[in-house]
Amino acid sequence: MPYGPLGAASHGSHAADGYEAATVRPYAVTGGRVRSALSDLPLEALVEVLPGAVASRGLTPEKRAILAHAAHTYVSIAELSALLRLPLGVVRILVADMQEEGQLAVHTSTPVNVHTGHGSSQSGLSLSVLESVLNGISAL
Repeated sequence: MPYGPLGAASHGSHAADGYEAATVRPYAVTGGRVRSALSDLPLEALVEVLPGAVASRGLTPEKRAILAHAAHTYVSIAELSALLRLPLGVVRILVADMQEEGQLAVHTSTPVNVHTGHGSSQSGLSLSVLESVLNGISAL
């Protein structure tokens, strides 16, 4: 039996069709986009499905797969990329689109604003508070 380009048994042109679809698919999934407004999401950003998103209609298979994987637990964008076997950039665009549509919430880590006493006086920890904490730790 002849084998196709991916080592699978070929039945006529099915293996060639699968190979061709695999090379075109990421471009087709994103509609040709390589970026979206929010597609610079970090790899470790956690995805959460919002209530009512599972009942959404007209979703692509990739978006349905994202909802299925994130329905019961938080899943990172990197994990979704591996689970869906899609390039990271494609998953970022899909997640960003779904976030804009109100189907997903994306949780990213944000750095803590520590005010050291220099510059503006906006909220944050002052230098005196940090010194007090350090003195307290040293006293232990």
